[in-house]
Amino acid sequence: MQIRWFKRRWDETRGDGFDSWGAATYFFEVTKEGWPSRQIEVYDSGPTLRYGPDHLEDEYGRLGQAQLDEREDWSDWAISSDEFENMWSGDA
Repeated sequence: MQIRWFKRRWDETRGDGFDSWGAATYFFEVTKEGWPSRQIEVYDSGPTLRYGPDHLEDEYGRLGQAQLDEREDWSDWAISSDEFENMWSGDA
């Protein structure tokens, strides 16, 4: 297994004080062991959050702490490293 990248929509709100942000699209970079190493959350109302090795958490959230469930087929959500990097750098 190698480093992989995914984009997945979450159509539910956060369930916290930031519910007004709406639903979000999540971008994940996952290590070869299946752990998130970087994560981007793009909310419908505009806020974008980024978490990674240099910024694990803040008052809005944190880098995911769940290992990718290899029993689930994630191929439908796979994206290229370029797409992820464009989102990470804010160029998208």
